[in-house]
This record gives sequence, C-alpha cells and structure tokens, in this order.
Amino acid sequence: MGKGKKIRSSTGDTVAATSLPLDQQIERAKTTKQRDKERVKDRVIKKQKQQIDDQFIGGDLSAKILDAARKQKQQIEDELLGVSSSDKNNEDRKRQISLGGALDESDDDQPSSDDENDYDEPIVDLDPRDEEALERFMCKDGTKQKTLYDLIQEKIDQKRAEAASQFSDVGDSVQIRKLDPKLQEMYENVGVVLARYRSGKIPKAFKIIPKMVNWEQILSLTEPDKWTAAAMYQATRLFASNLNAKMCQRFYNLLLLPRIRDDIEEYKKLNFHLYQALRKSLYKPAAFFKGILLPLCESGTCTLREATIIGSVLTKSSVPMLHAAAAMLKIAEMDYTGANSLFLRTLIDKKYTLPYRAIDALVFHFLRFASDTREMPVLWHQALLALCQRYKTDVSSEQRQSLLELIKTHQHYQITPEIRRELQHAQSRDDENEANVPQDEMDFD
Repeated sequence: MGKGKKIRSSTGDTVAATSLPLDQQIERAKTTKQRDKERVKDRVIKKQKQQIDDQFIGGDLSAKILDAARKQKQQIEDELLGVSSSDKNNEDRKRQISLGGALDESDDDQPSSDDENDYDEPIVDLDPRDEEALERFMCKDGTKQKTLYDLIQEKIDQKRAEAASQFSDVGDSVQIRKLDPKLQEMYENVGVVLARYRSGKIPKAFKIIPKMVNWEQILSLTEPDKWTAAAMYQATRLFASNLNAKMCQRFYNLLLLPRIRDDIEEYKKLNFHLYQALRKSLYKPAAFFKGILLPLCESGTCTLREATIIGSVLTKSSVPMLHAAAAMLKIAEMDYTGANSLFLRTLIDKKYTLPYRAIDALVFHFLRFASDTREMPVLWHQALLALCQRYKTDVSSEQRQSLLELIKTHQHYQITPEIRRELQHAQSRDDENEANVPQDEMDFD
C-alpha cells in the first residue's frame, strides 16, 4: 500500500488526510481536542517565566529576612554600647512617657513588644561647620536675613550708582584706564582698517566698543579723524543701536558733527555716507537734537549751507512731536541767526499739533523784533509766514493783534500781504464760535 497523504493546515501543522465525509469533518472540527504534547513555544515561555520568578523573593520571605537583620543589628549595637536589658527597658519606659503614652501596672511584668524593642531614637551628630551655617541661617542675633531678591537689587543699585557717578554729566572727562599693550595694538590696527574701509564687514573688535565702559578711550585709539565716510556711517549705525541717548549724544557731538561740518566746508557739499549717517542718527531723536542741532544753533557760526543740508534730513525723516516741540522752544529762545529761522521754518512745516507753550514761544520769538530797526532777511519773513499759515487758529486775539502791528514795522513786498491776509481771516483760539452755540428758538421735540 502506498503512504497516506498528508495535508498542511492553516496553523502550519501537518495532518493526515481522512476519509470521513465532509459533514463529519466539520462537526469534528467544532470540538476542541486536547493536545497530547506541548508545543515547543509554550515550553520556552514557561521556562522563561520560571527563571524570572526565581530572580525575585516573595513578600513573606523578604519580611522575615528584614526582621532577622533588624534584630541582629540591635544586638550588635547593644554589645557595642554595653547596655543591659534592664537599662534598655527603663529607657523604653522613659521614651513612652515622654511621648505621652501611659503604662499600666499589669504591663510592668510583661515583656515589651517587638515594635518597642525595635524602636531606636537616632542621635544626630552635627559637624561644627554645619552647626555654624545653621546658626547663620536661623539668624539668632535677630538681624533680618537677606533674600535672593534683596541681593540682586543691591547689585543693580550698585551698578547704577557706578554708572551715574561715571557719566553724571555730558561734559565730564573720559576716565583713563591702563590698557593692555596687546589690546592697544589691536585697536590701533582696527583704526588702520577703518582708514581704508569702503564696504563690507567691519572688524568684530570694533563692534564691541559700545559695550565697554571706557568706550571713548578705546575709540580714540582708532583715530576717528582718519576714518573714511563709509566707516563713519557704519560707526553711527553701531552706536545709535547699542548706546543710550546720553552716550549717543557724546558720540554725535564729539565725532559726527565736526566731521560733517569739515566735509561741508571742504567740498561745499556733504558726502553721501555722511548724509546717511545723519539720517541714521535720528534713530535717537533726543541725542540728535542735543548733540547736533542745538549745539550747531548755539555756536552762532552755522552757515546757511549747513542748515539747508541738516534741514533736509529733518524734512525727509520722521521726528516725534515732543522732541520737535522742545527743539523749537529752545531755538526760539536763542539769538537770531538765519540758520535758526531756517530750522524753525523746517520744523513748522512738518505740521505738528504743538502744545500752546511751544506756539506761544514761537510768537514771542517774532514779537521780540518789534523794536528792532534792522531790516529783517527773507528767511525771517518766510518763517513768520509759515507760523501764521499753520497755527493761525491756535494764537490768541492779543497775539494776533501784536503780529499785525509787527508786520507794519517789518514788511516785505510779497510776503507781508500774505501774512496779513492769513491773520485777518483767521479765528483766534479764545474767540467763541457762534456756530456751535444753540439758539433759543431751536425745538428739540
């Protein structure tokens, strides 16, 4: 006979073919049949579980081991300390009384429980240095302990005091410090690079100058009078971005303004890079007015060419109203020059909503010339016309009458009629507007 056929089931087992009908095979397949032999996979899993279980100790056995170790430790400590069992019982009794526990008379003859025998109050020995640190922390002398916030605030106040004492006044002299020869040589080489600079990156050593305390001393090592115009523009960008208004004011007044005036005087025009530096200097408007514009007006030597160039920077740039109003107030109090009139007209034409204090100062500036017999230049008349055009409704009736009397003394054949027309057809700020007053016959039904 031939060998019986074998087929492979869906589980992967090889089974012998059967000659039973299909319905009996289906019924037989529904009933579960216990395997005679365990699978190899099941035996491996059981063996692994048994190995894992052997690695751990049961809870009961662990408790017994710990109990035995605790008793053994107690015996060793008793032998070392030489404490008898009776003394030990007395100590346990005192400890229970101190904890508030009451002992019965019937319990005196009975031995103490295991928990009482196992209890041991630890004695902590402090290191003298640790004890001293703890005493300082607890502040036994009654002084208040400083917190972290107090320490940080103290450091900040100390730094502010140092900065205030060092830069209390703009005119203070530079604090001279002894420099390392290598550092001095490095910044001298930086000055050589800036003397030939045209475009590109500037040395990294130059970028950290604004962050130094003695930045003026370091800057003098680079010889700023030999810088190129492009280097001056890069320096203005750097200092305007990293210094505060007070430090920028010193940089503008000591380096940028003399360089601009020298360039205009020599070439009768301003270099493009220096013009860009002027525009970049308005990034700090307070420093610009205090370091460039007002010193230029106070000098009395400002030419009309310089005033025209700097005035064009003011025209093209955005200037905060309060800074512009303060500058106009200061210029109005100065002695008259043609450059001052040019700056006033430039700022007036920016059409700010000025406070009455600044407007009154401008009006009084022009009224000072009522008794002046000199023939006023065209710039003076142009500035007065700009004031009347922009702020004719913001002057009082008395000021308007005073200005009408002023143009009778100082006249210009083309400008004076325009000033008179502006003043006569304007309404003063203290006049009552009848259009806004309700009439009696108005009905509000």
